[in-house]
Amino acid sequence: MITSSPADPLVARMRPFGTTIFAEMSALAVRTGAVNLGQGFPDTDGPPEMLAAAAEALASGANQYPPLAGIPALRAAIAAHEQRFWGLERDPDAEVAVTAGATEAVAAAILALCEPGDEVVCFEPYYDSYAASITLAGAVRRPVTLRPGPSGRYEFDPDELRAAFGGRTRLVLLNSPHNPTGKVFTPAELETIAGLCREFDVFAVTDEVYEHLVFPDAAAPHLPLASLPGMRERTLRISSAGKTFSCTGWKVGWATGPVRLISALLRVKQFLTFVNGAPLQPAVAVALNLPDSYFTGFTAGLRERRDRLVAGLTEAGLAVLPSEGTYFVTADIRPAGGTDGAEFCRGLPARSGVVAVPTQVFYDHQEAGRHLIRFAFCKRLEVIDEAVRRLKG
Repeated sequence: MITSSPADPLVARMRPFGTTIFAEMSALAVRTGAVNLGQGFPDTDGPPEMLAAAAEALASGANQYPPLAGIPALRAAIAAHEQRFWGLERDPDAEVAVTAGATEAVAAAILALCEPGDEVVCFEPYYDSYAASITLAGAVRRPVTLRPGPSGRYEFDPDELRAAFGGRTRLVLLNSPHNPTGKVFTPAELETIAGLCREFDVFAVTDEVYEHLVFPDAAAPHLPLASLPGMRERTLRISSAGKTFSCTGWKVGWATGPVRLISALLRVKQFLTFVNGAPLQPAVAVALNLPDSYFTGFTAGLRERRDRLVAGLTEAGLAVLPSEGTYFVTADIRPAGGTDGAEFCRGLPARSGVVAVPTQVFYDHQEAGRHLIRFAFCKRLEVIDEAVRRLKG
């Protein structure tokens, strides 16, 4: 029975989470007519083979509930994709689950694996849904800060990472390639993480949605944590179609891992979305089976966009940090006279007609990222050129 009418009926644990920065900045872009390099969504559609397969599925009646774990064709395509690119063998009938994007997969994994009071080790800055999912589970974040090293490449302190582990640690949440920094974790860094997972006997949840968006000048190619010794049996590996196939609005993702972890995830997913994207699942299966030339061509196109934007941001007076992967690049605003990223980004549309995102909102320790902002380069070249023209003013 409701005995009062509080001004904010939201439960206390969720009150720190306001409107996401992506929604705020995208609304600001619309209101001001600014070029939106804030939110990471492409402005072109994905491969035509995938789009045609979706249209065919819609027209042929694939519009009712699919199986909870996803249609067999997509689960088989996901398993084949992991074997083809990463050498990971999966049973498509037991070790693959289709989800409503990677965001649901992360949330379902945390809700399935964490009891209230359990601790989750993660790397900050982090994608904003991570903190909310951990809070919803009643778990506790133990962030380890990524900081630019002498080369500008983001690094973590191994001692700080070890100190984050303890008797209440339940899992490690790792995103590589990493949003928002563009960092690709090296084999040595991954082995440090894996060693602690094995030592403390904890699970790993890996968000690898940018697995194909790694550039040739990265310190290392992408390597799934699950491929390291002793990690397959304790790792849920997550990816999605949105980033690789430029269909972020479809929200078709997946998780792969050992039977016990996939079963746990599905026990939660069934009470979140139950199922998702029936007519889109056959199309994603088609996309996953595209030839290697699609994946290499997609990455090459993004590299050209990255290089174009980095050059323009540098000419505009920002100090740009290396982006090894994803479709994001971060920049230090201090050479341009800025000190606070949120203030800088909120004024940027009126000042220059461009939208960026302050990365400080992705930190628990906001001072570590107060001077940094993020730009997305998953846009047409002419859009990037226009943004650069405006920034250079």
